[in-house]
Amino acid sequence: MALVRERRQLNLRLPIPERSDHRPRFPLPLPPTTTTANTSTATSAASITSSDLEKLQVLGHGNGGTVYKVRHKRTSTLYALKVVHSDSDPTLRRQVFREMEILRRTDSPHVVRCHGIFEKPSGDICILMEYMDLGTLDSLLKTHGTFSEPKLADVARQVLNGLNYLHGHKIIHRDLKPSNLLVNDKMEVKIADFGVSKIMCRTLDACNSYVGTCAYMSPERFDPDTYGGNYNGYAGDIWSLGLTLLELYMGHFPFLPPGQRPDWATLMCAICFGEPPSLPEQASEEFRSFIECCLQKESNKRWTVAQLLAHPFVCKDPR
Repeated sequence: MALVRERRQLNLRLPIPERSDHRPRFPLPLPPTTTTANTSTATSAASITSSDLEKLQVLGHGNGGTVYKVRHKRTSTLYALKVVHSDSDPTLRRQVFREMEILRRTDSPHVVRCHGIFEKPSGDICILMEYMDLGTLDSLLKTHGTFSEPKLADVARQVLNGLNYLHGHKIIHRDLKPSNLLVNDKMEVKIADFGVSKIMCRTLDACNSYVGTCAYMSPERFDPDTYGGNYNGYAGDIWSLGLTLLELYMGHFPFLPPGQRPDWATLMCAICFGEPPSLPEQASEEFRSFIECCLQKESNKRWTVAQLLAHPFVCKDPR
């Protein structure tokens, strides 16, 4: 007798957010400054104001605000200034407060540095961050083409060191992707954009809420009933890292053909019911093994950050 798997009803509808003009717009207070080792941030925050900065150009838009390249008038130091407008949606403002809280907690060479947080008289919130002059890995992919294995090994090593720091401080990024990894002219790669990240207050906190860019979500985030359970939430960042490296190597999002724009239902079916994407034949055994260790569909089978830092792909001599 054939065994028939019970058909589960999948809810593919996403909730429609309320329009922000239907909600009262109250100014939300900045989160309190926490005691951290990053004393330079606190010092800079007290000494730099919006009037000290000269806007040079727009670097990008999104998340309810604008990111500018700015110059400190007195020292000529370049920064990136993220301005979140006072009339942005309250949900987006809450994401900004979450990002501010995490940036205040972090002090790592592999995480973008925050130099100050202040509020303008208009109610706009400003986050002053280090300026990464080469942009994102996504922009480098578009302008310079795909990455070689040695370059990807270096990227993987740096991102893993950043994740090692974050996970050690109980911070899960939850939105790791090429456009959230910044690069400077020294090819230093730093993790950025903590708008949907989570600080784990307890080791067994649940972390299966639907946030982040769905294209890089792990199977258990799409379908916690099948792949979730009491899974380790940090493993989702490892899945996202594997997809990021594959995209930089292949030149397009790995689960879809080149040029195809992903939609939620297609992605959910591909990630949850399809096999993990495979590398082209010319890929080395070390790279193939590394990707397989990241893209295990069962979260408890994925390698941890510590294990991946010891993997031959990131440990071999870059020469």
